Amino acid sequence: MSAPALPWLPWEAPALHAGVLAAALAWDRLLGEPPARLHPVVGMGALVRRLRRWEPRRPAAQLAFGGAMVAAVVGLSAAAGLVPSLPGLPAWLALPLATWLLTASFATRGLEEAGGRVASALEAGDLAGARAGLGWLCSREAGALDASEVAAAAAESLAENSSDSLVAPLFWYAVAGLPGALAYRAANTLDAMVGYRGPTEWTGKAAARLDDLLNLLPARLAALLLLAVGAAARGASAARGLRVLARDRRRTASPNAGWPMAALAGLLGVRLEKPGHYVLGGEGRPCGAADLQRAVLLARGTMLLAAGLLLAALLGAALPRGTAPARIGTAAGGAP
Repeated sequence: MSAPALPWLPWEAPALHAGVLAAALAWDRLLGEPPARLHPVVGMGALVRRLRRWEPRRPAAQLAFGGAMVAAVVGLSAAAGLVPSLPGLPAWLALPLATWLLTASFATRGLEEAGGRVASALEAGDLAGARAGLGWLCSREAGALDASEVAAAAAESLAENSSDSLVAPLFWYAVAGLPGALAYRAANTLDAMVGYRGPTEWTGKAAARLDDLLNLLPARLAALLLLAVGAAARGASAARGLRVLARDRRRTASPNAGWPMAALAGLLGVRLEKPGHYVLGGEGRPCGAADLQRAVLLARGTMLLAAGLLLAALLGAALPRGTAPARIGTAAGGAP
């Protein structure tokens, strides 16, 4: 059986995977996400909706059903990530296919554009437009939010999604290749679709817990990357960001979302609040349109830094290893 053109673990062929990652990042920056009809995540969502037609109503049955649904959707997504590494698949097909699948696992341009639209609407005094734009970033009910609350909600979503949309997929790509990146995206998509409270909340328990587990390290890494970017950004204070992160990171119900959100609140010196749920950076000023624009730049810098670090690591691993120096005795012609 012939060897695959693209081994599925990045560290087995770091130069090839660095090329795939660079091409995927360029695709996302230049073209945005793949069209909906060709987007694997859209397919994941369609599969979840079909499976939910058989969703039971009793909590115990919902819990079992939700676990089985997670296993099926995440398992199939991971299996799809193995397709570019099938033995016998030619490189001219394996590499573009891997690029398409990896591009579908993250979204940087779309996140920045959504945040920018909300900020631009607020700057223009178009509160209705800003509220409508918030729907592209999060599921929070925006109808009663004032301008500052809309800006704060958008900034929170930018911080959280800098992890969910790029840092976490790339983390799992580094750990487990395309299967890891796509499995993460499937778990995150499931959590967004079914991991909420309500009459069928037990269906989403498995998805929510798996998403929490998979984001445990990436969310903390994203917070540290945010602080690193903020240290070099005008109008941001890394020292304040670190202080607010240390104090407020556990104030959200999620064990992960509070990390990048608290870091951003401190960096910008703003108050980020979901009334009745949490307050981050409580001593800060109300969040405004200018703060949201800075949040967009910080999120962009965080995602670029994460991608750059992984690219550098892959390229470094691809460098030829130096040969061990000869022993003195052997080099001098003496006995080995």
